[in-house]
Amino acid sequence: MYLRLATRLLAETDKRLLWKLAYLAGWKGLRSVQKHKKRLKKGEFFPPFLYISIINTCNLRCQGCWVDVAGKQTKIDLEAMNRTLNEAKAMGNSFFGILGGEPFLHKELLDILAAHPDAYFQVFTNGHFITDEVAKRLRQLGNVTPLISVEGSEIISDQRRGRDGVYSKTMEGLQNCLNNHVMTGVCTSVCKTNIDDLLNDRWVDRLVSMGVMYCWFHVYRVVGPESSPDLALNTEELRRVREFVVNTRVKKPIIVIDAYHDGAGQALCPAVTGFTHHIGPAGNIEPCPIIQLATESIHDERPLREVFQNSAFLRDFRETVAKNTRGCVVLERPDLLLALAEKHGAKDTTQRQTAMQELANITPRRSQYVPGMEIPERSWAYRLAKWYAFHDYGTYTRNFTPDSWVDPAIANPVANGFPIPPDAPSLATSTEPAVYSITRSTSHTPT
Repeated sequence: MYLRLATRLLAETDKRLLWKLAYLAGWKGLRSVQKHKKRLKKGEFFPPFLYISIINTCNLRCQGCWVDVAGKQTKIDLEAMNRTLNEAKAMGNSFFGILGGEPFLHKELLDILAAHPDAYFQVFTNGHFITDEVAKRLRQLGNVTPLISVEGSEIISDQRRGRDGVYSKTMEGLQNCLNNHVMTGVCTSVCKTNIDDLLNDRWVDRLVSMGVMYCWFHVYRVVGPESSPDLALNTEELRRVREFVVNTRVKKPIIVIDAYHDGAGQALCPAVTGFTHHIGPAGNIEPCPIIQLATESIHDERPLREVFQNSAFLRDFRETVAKNTRGCVVLERPDLLLALAEKHGAKDTTQRQTAMQELANITPRRSQYVPGMEIPERSWAYRLAKWYAFHDYGTYTRNFTPDSWVDPAIANPVANGFPIPPDAPSLATSTEPAVYSITRSTSHTPT
């Protein structure tokens, strides 16, 4: 498999682009992680990787979107973006994730990428604005990889994206990238309606045959003003995603990314470990893209390194969440986020100003952390890479004890895919804590 993947990379990708990927995202990216580790030992903090949502505007209306895509256009301008990137690069960072809205609706996006040839950018996009001309420019720049969202079959994609004809337009943008030998990935948000379309070898084989070099299976998050909880995966489906990802890595010649587990299969959150934080379209510095709460901004007069180092809100977020779960705090413990916001006076960074109420409305459910269901990496290459660059950096070691975890399935068995036991107390009438014996619905044994 490794030989087939190497052959694909050499044969199907522009060699200059492959070199830039290896140097800027690979070599320099690993150095940024090493600098992060050294900072932590000295009691200093600056995340080695930043997600930056440069604009809120989007041409689509996806199910479960948390961005104010229909609101007044808000974007990070060229000057503010260049300043932010330069300050991050001065701390050793070289790899950035660019999000929206739809990033290609930002008229200065290509100018931003061109202004930083010493950095590498992963642009999360629906692909609709990647014409052949744009794809040629991406190839010329060489320091960018488009990560194009495809949600499954044509019917499901159009349904998930809220418009007819979305799938065909996305595939057109994807093909323009591939025709120009741009290093291209496909991102999918796995949910109830597309899990069978996406978690099968036929889908991965199709990506390989097209020339896609990497894929990323996100798990649908129940967030935003129209969160669509009916799309959320239950515990067994979450495990099914993890097992598919691990198995695909050892049998298919394509790179598979994930952001929820270390090499031993232990769950983690990249924002809690300090690996990454997020900057929103208005410049607000948030824990992650789906947590729209902030006390600081890139527009503050202080240097960015001082903002990250001295942010009591972000520090308390990392420590408080790490004490309570290795999973996603938004899904499992939204009450913790509400308490942190009140404690630190964090503001709602949305235009709609309903983020607090949206958190209060979330029904807690399991995320990536389920003790006893860990699935370690089966690929030695991924285990090695995660051992060096993607783990907890001591955050959970210092703060987390399994006894502190409150299993969301105890109080909300139906939302987590379990039947309510016949003798269970009524949650509507009982004043006692609901404590059930949760049993798994299949005979699979954890790996």
